[in-house]
Amino acid sequence: MIEPLFWLGLSLLLVATSLTAVLVAAIPALQELARAARSAEKLFDTLSRELPPTLEAIRVTGLEITDLTDDVSEGVKSANKVVKQVDQSLDSARIQAQNLQVGTRSIFVGAKAAWKNFTRQKPTRRTGDRLPSNEKPPLTLREREVLKQENRRSKTEVYRTNDGYSDAASWENNFDDED
Repeated sequence: MIEPLFWLGLSLLLVATSLTAVLVAAIPALQELARAARSAEKLFDTLSRELPPTLEAIRVTGLEITDLTDDVSEGVKSANKVVKQVDQSLDSARIQAQNLQVGTRSIFVGAKAAWKNFTRQKPTRRTGDRLPSNEKPPLTLREREVLKQENRRSKTEVYRTNDGYSDAASWENNFDDED
């Protein structure tokens, strides 16, 4: 019977030695685990103190950014309106300048024609060439058709541009013919 007791004792001794070795090895690990738990507790305390004000600051910053975005949007719209008004003003000024240029040219051409007409020598009147209007013989149908053809403008004459300012010389010639 001694043999089973021996083996039982030896087994208990080995189990005790193993448990002691495990405890000796586990003590530093448990100490580190306790330190980590204290650090985590400190972190959680810091977060519970600092996180709500930080989150509030982030929320306020988000609201301020939204307000600034709205202000910038309104500023861009306002600038767009100002640019449109300036563009319309420039278009209006350009049109007025063109009208002024045309008016100025017309005045100068008219003044030039008036001056030429005023300073020209009056031709002597020819009384024998013309009949008074009531003494003229009536025109025949053929003569009327020829006059109509002469008075009609060709298509190229109708669509000429910038021709009105150089006609002053021809006006003068027309006045000379009538007198």
